[in-house]
Amino acid sequence: MSRMRVALFVLLALLPWSAFAQTGLEAVTVTTNPNGSETYSLSIQVLLLMTALTFLPAAVMMMTAFTRIIIVLAILRQAVGLMQAPSGQVLIGLALFLTFFIMAPVFDRIHTEAFQPYMDNKISFQEGLQKASVPLRGFMLAQTRESDIQLFGRLAGSEGYASADAVPLSVLVPAFVTSELKTAFQIGFLLFIPFLIIDLVVASVLMSMGMMMLSPMIISLPFKLMLFVLVDGWAMVVGTLAASFYV
Repeated sequence: MSRMRVALFVLLALLPWSAFAQTGLEAVTVTTNPNGSETYSLSIQVLLLMTALTFLPAAVMMMTAFTRIIIVLAILRQAVGLMQAPSGQVLIGLALFLTFFIMAPVFDRIHTEAFQPYMDNKISFQEGLQKASVPLRGFMLAQTRESDIQLFGRLAGSEGYASADAVPLSVLVPAFVTSELKTAFQIGFLLFIPFLIIDLVVASVLMSMGMMMLSPMIISLPFKLMLFVLVDGWAMVVGTLAASFYV
């Protein structure tokens, strides 16, 4: 539960701080009418907060390690030749929990430096949001190629940034996603090579035996599964993915 609260705190760090100028959020405002009746109205801040919750899945997918992981796992499943196993739900669940594992140091920093001091009333809400955005920006900057930042900076009309801290989130987020897509496809290409070699060998053997009507995929699938199991493929892939974020 604490990780979910920290994730929500991170999401708020990405919103305009002027929308949360007050230190607290008034959920309901009660107005007494002249006739003695009462009118209940919802605070605009709560409406903004509820709207922000709808962007939480997008933030998890596009601003964390989730994008690279799910793409690599999907390419791996296709390379092996299994279209439905593991199922999409299993891959998403694995990618989600692996994302929380990889992002744990970032979330721990946010919890220690921003969330907990704010809950203890040691810092203001705005100061907490500023402190919460620092570890997340550092993570994204470490995974983002400089060329991608320059590309989106030019598209945004900027001539350059004096430092990494000067890169706005409107430029950093798309640059980070683009870099993650590039990296995921590079890893997927390396995963495809051994399975492609098995397909080529099986197809050549079948052609030499004159069995042209038999699909090579049917024959090569058991060999690819055996190779993947013998080399402890899942541990290698998951371990390599986790290590790729902190090289």
